[in-house]
Amino acid sequence: MAKFRVTLDKDSVQDLFTENDEQLARLMESIANQVLEAQMTEHLRAERHERTDARTGYRNGDRVRRLTTRVGTLYLLVPQTRNGSFSTELFARYQRSEQALVLSLMEMVVQGVSTRKVAAITEELCGVRFSKSTVSALCEDLTDRVDAWNERPLHGQSFPFLIVDALVIKVRRDHVIRATGALIVCGVDDKGVRQILGIRLGDSENEATWEQTFSWLKDRGLNGVDYVVSDAHKGLIKAVQKHFQGAVWQRCQVHFTRNILGHTPRHLKDQVSKDLYSMFRSADKEAARKSLAEMLDRYSKIKGMAYILPVLEDGFDDAVAVLALPESLHTRLRTTNMVERLNEEVRRREKVIRIFPNEESAHRLLGSVLAEIHEKWAVGHQYLKIDDYHKYKEQLRHAKPVTKLRLVINRKEAITSTV
Repeated sequence: MAKFRVTLDKDSVQDLFTENDEQLARLMESIANQVLEAQMTEHLRAERHERTDARTGYRNGDRVRRLTTRVGTLYLLVPQTRNGSFSTELFARYQRSEQALVLSLMEMVVQGVSTRKVAAITEELCGVRFSKSTVSALCEDLTDRVDAWNERPLHGQSFPFLIVDALVIKVRRDHVIRATGALIVCGVDDKGVRQILGIRLGDSENEATWEQTFSWLKDRGLNGVDYVVSDAHKGLIKAVQKHFQGAVWQRCQVHFTRNILGHTPRHLKDQVSKDLYSMFRSADKEAARKSLAEMLDRYSKIKGMAYILPVLEDGFDDAVAVLALPESLHTRLRTTNMVERLNEEVRRREKVIRIFPNEESAHRLLGSVLAEIHEKWAVGHQYLKIDDYHKYKEQLRHAKPVTKLRLVINRKEAITSTV
């Protein structure tokens, strides 16, 4: 590493012991300019006006460059060569820092720091205050990347499983704060890898909004859906039935349990919770149905349970639909926990913002968070043992003709016995 000799006059040395930021900036400016001159001398292997056979080029004046630092703005004289071969490490580092600063600002916004706080932090870091509009303009650069991810084609892939959920955020529209639904759709592809398929914002979480979301996903190439896991939102269920005919709907067992316990007498909550847990973790539907019968018999004569039991019985089949699948798939497909965890990550950032200034900012922030998680999932472990599912589907295909034949035989036997 080259060694540079830096000289300071008496006044500059005195400035080291003062708290005058402007004087300190001038001191740093003087040091930096001497470093630049020393680097040029080393590059050309000759001092200014020195005649030597070792010289590798000639100077061509200086140009002024501005460098923002914590002590203030420095105006530096950057030496130039005739052939333009000189490039100082000082500005190479500055360029990298500038790029890192822009990315850091974006990342800070993604992490949930408001633009006002970002402006204050950049002032502390760099000695210059970035206006709120400047920070917002930097955030706009995220839009293209978020849109590219959120609109990426899904063709060539099959998604047997969808897990969907929504959360409500506050967005300012027409000078009024309005509740807005953020609809998040995740899928597990035919390789067992989970993906975040996209996010859509709507006035509310209703049937029309979910229909628009599913149509949008199908236009992008979503296909092969066999199972949809969600809560029991009526609009969502109707949209699923319309767009994924033939698919099985699995009602989230966590939401279903909360619904049951919400109307259960306090002194029975613990016991009912244990009974539901045991029923949902049955090995198959027959075992679960046996547990249901026991619960109905046990609580039928207890005061305060009259409302709960019909709800439990009506929702049973949808809540245990997952038990028809191989046991290795039960844990991760019985609930919407996958999306709930995403919602928690989104909420952590959203709570700092509290009220989004417009839908574009909400879409940009939420989309950035989800895109980042999606990338982590893409290089992660297989989420489902998809081979077990493929074997299960193959068994169903082979079993269908036999099932139909048995139905016909039974029907004939029934007709014969009737005659």
